[in-house]
Amino acid sequence: MIFCPLCANMLVISTATGDQMWACQACTYRFPIKKQVTQRTKLKRKEVDDVLGGAEAWDNVDRTEARCSKCDNPEAFWMQLQIRSADEPMTTFYRCTNCHHQWREN
Repeated sequence: MIFCPLCANMLVISTATGDQMWACQACTYRFPIKKQVTQRTKLKRKEVDDVLGGAEAWDNVDRTEARCSKCDNPEAFWMQLQIRSADEPMTTFYRCTNCHHQWREN
């Protein structure tokens, strides 16, 4: 957007005289367009946090006997999180101690 230097209103493209020009709708300011005006702005993507806490979430968790469906290892890390409403049961997340495959119950 380009603004009028006299009254600070937004300029619009006018072709009333046959030539393209920037024109202010509030005052008499006119500026002829001699070349194509383009400008690109690269937007920065928002960083998204890992909902389960990332790799650090598994640092100090307990182990239990739970068989991994991928490597048939009999032991897994586990933790419980409340991911639904408060009247629903907690969800138990498991992570294999051997291949780091993750699964959940509930």
